[in-house]
Amino acid sequence: MKLSKRGEYALRSLINLGIAAEVHRPLVRVTELATAEKLPVKFLEQIMQSMKEAGLVESERGKFGGYRLARPTGKIFIGEVVRLIDGPLAPIGCVSHTAYEKCSCPDETHCGLRMLMLDVRNAIAGILDRYTLADVVEVTLRKMRRDGIAPPFSQPVPVARSRRATTRPRLHHVEGIVQQLLSDYSI
Repeated sequence: MKLSKRGEYALRSLINLGIAAEVHRPLVRVTELATAEKLPVKFLEQIMQSMKEAGLVESERGKFGGYRLARPTGKIFIGEVVRLIDGPLAPIGCVSHTAYEKCSCPDETHCGLRMLMLDVRNAIAGILDRYTLADVVEVTLRKMRRDGIAPPFSQPVPVARSRRATTRPRLHHVEGIVQQLLSDYSI
C-alpha cells in the first residue's frame, strides 16, 4: 500500500477541517485549505467532491460558504479515508478483504508469499482502522500547543464587508506526526 498524493491531500484536508471544528470555525473555504497546506486548489476541489459524495464532508455554497466535516471526528476512521481515495490496503489482490482477486499461485492456501502479504495487510489495516480523525487532530493540536503554534483557522473569518480580513496563521509542516509524537504521547 502506498498513499497517493490524492490520499495524502484528503487526509491533510480532513485533519485541518477537524482542527477548524475544534477551534469552533464552522466552515473553511477550499482555497484556505489549499493555501494552508500548499496544495493545488483544482486538485483539492476534486478530492473534496469525492469526500462529499462519500459523506465525509458537507459544503455550503456562496460567498461565505465552505466545507465542514459531515460526521464527528471520532466517527471518521483513517482506514476508511485511505480505502475511499486509494482503494484496498492489501499489497496484493489475493489478501484483500474489500477487493479480493485470485492470484496466479497454484496453491493459494499454502503460498508463503500470500501468508506474508496477509500479515502486511493486517498490520496496515490494524493501524489505519484503529485511529480516528479525532486521534490525529488531538495529537496534532497537543504538539502545536506545546510548541506555541497557533492552530490554523483559529481566527474568525470576516462575515461582512465592513469587517477587515484577518491574517490566518499557517499550519507549519509537522514532520512525521505519529512517528514524532508516539514517544511524547500515545494516540
